[in-house]
Amino acid sequence: MKRRRFVFVLPLAAAVALVLALGVSTGSARTHSKSAPYKVAFIYVGPHDDHGWSQAHDKGRLYVQKQLGSKVKTTFKELVPEGPQTCQVIESLVRDGNKLIFATSFGFQNCMVSEAKKHSDVKFEQATGTATSKNLAEYFGAGEDSIYLSGMAAGAASKKGVLGYVAPFAIPEVIRHANAFALGAQVTHPGAKVHLIWTNSWLDPGKEKRAAQSLVAAGADVLGQNVDSPATGQFAESKGVPWVGYDSDAKSFAPKQWLTAAVYTWGPYYLRRTKAAMNGSWKSGFYYGNMKDGLTGLASYGPKVSAKTKRMIAAKRSALLKGSFYEFAGPLYDQKGKLRVKKGQRLTVKDLYAMNWLVKGVIGSAKG
Repeated sequence: MKRRRFVFVLPLAAAVALVLALGVSTGSARTHSKSAPYKVAFIYVGPHDDHGWSQAHDKGRLYVQKQLGSKVKTTFKELVPEGPQTCQVIESLVRDGNKLIFATSFGFQNCMVSEAKKHSDVKFEQATGTATSKNLAEYFGAGEDSIYLSGMAAGAASKKGVLGYVAPFAIPEVIRHANAFALGAQVTHPGAKVHLIWTNSWLDPGKEKRAAQSLVAAGADVLGQNVDSPATGQFAESKGVPWVGYDSDAKSFAPKQWLTAAVYTWGPYYLRRTKAAMNGSWKSGFYYGNMKDGLTGLASYGPKVSAKTKRMIAAKRSALLKGSFYEFAGPLYDQKGKLRVKKGQRLTVKDLYAMNWLVKGVIGSAKG
């Protein structure tokens, strides 16, 4: 049985319009296919506008978007819990077509490892962790160098030599940062003590404020932090206590009491890695940026940092850049007076990633 043919006769003008419409539609589809943006995703433990760690990473994401324009489509997931839920978030990002995923908190690592095994066609990058595989890279930076310098500002601002430090988790990353802060403070205020309070949370403004209150009540006349929100600084401002932040320049939250902060500039790294993923040159590895390559640095100074202190910090920064000085060079002693780093010895990055002891002058437990 033959199929019937139905012939539609259109007026010439209508036929031309139809052809043009089809042509434009087909052309647009082909153009879209050729220029489909490369999808890149970021996972944050806090809100993207936390004025701290997550916001610093989101500035990096925005830098990539601005530099590459329509060639990329970046997205982010914020307030992602560390644990099994991370795996669900990654799965959803893979389903959405993201081919490069950056996870920006240590607690995301387990899921990044398992998801990288499941999705060999996707590239994964984990901040602050240790695990690598063919399609999983690790990256971080020597924040301890900048934190040491910020500690110098804190020590100089202290009259009593008693400082407080609001810290999140007792993991090597935070322990080495607390140690660097204390060592820096002891340069400008010999014999300074740094009291730690652990919040067991990266971002909890309520806990951070209460920790700051406790530290000041215990005699601290300068506050520092390794947590993500500016709550410590807001309390410091209300009590007239100098404050050193972390992650981002948060001077606006404590304009009178702000000293400075160690900061990270993630944009150039994210751009390099995204370009590499797009052009096929991406390879796994471990990156540990520093002040020399611009990943780490110091935020602007506040009004309480004297010209003398600025000169001292500048000199120490220059020595760090030259390699003639390193804060984790021996001799270094722990809280109990035990020699941990011998004279002439320098801790390696591997040593820093395993650090589980606090230096002399830090008051608190290395176990949280």
